[in-house]
Amino acid sequence: MKAERILNKQPVRWAALLAWMGLIFFLSAQPQLPDLTPSAPGLEEVGGHLLVYFVLALLLRWALSGAGVRYATWWALGLCALYGISDEFHQSFVPNRDPSIGDWANDVLGASGALLLTGWLQARIRPRPGSR
Repeated sequence: MKAERILNKQPVRWAALLAWMGLIFFLSAQPQLPDLTPSAPGLEEVGGHLLVYFVLALLLRWALSGAGVRYATWWALGLCALYGISDEFHQSFVPNRDPSIGDWANDVLGASGALLLTGWLQARIRPRPGSR
């Protein structure tokens, strides 16, 4: 398949990762984000951190494993945690934004969830020895 060959190329993997990191940086630089869930205060903030870092972990693992990095899952988790720290530090310079350990914890939780889910799925999909 042509689309599969394109998606498996290293530049595509790294471009997707860098674009997502750029989106996180852009959102972090906004003094005020729109409130999409006014009836559930806090849901958007927590859910946003979980979702954004869930995707970041998937993209990081995809890029690292495609580059042949050993322990790509652990590297992805560590790099997500570091990027979360840098994101919170960045927010300390943005008007109306503050760094938060709680936000960072949600970042790491979202990344961990993504990596646990992919590990579980791979274990279920991977053929067992002697099953063929």
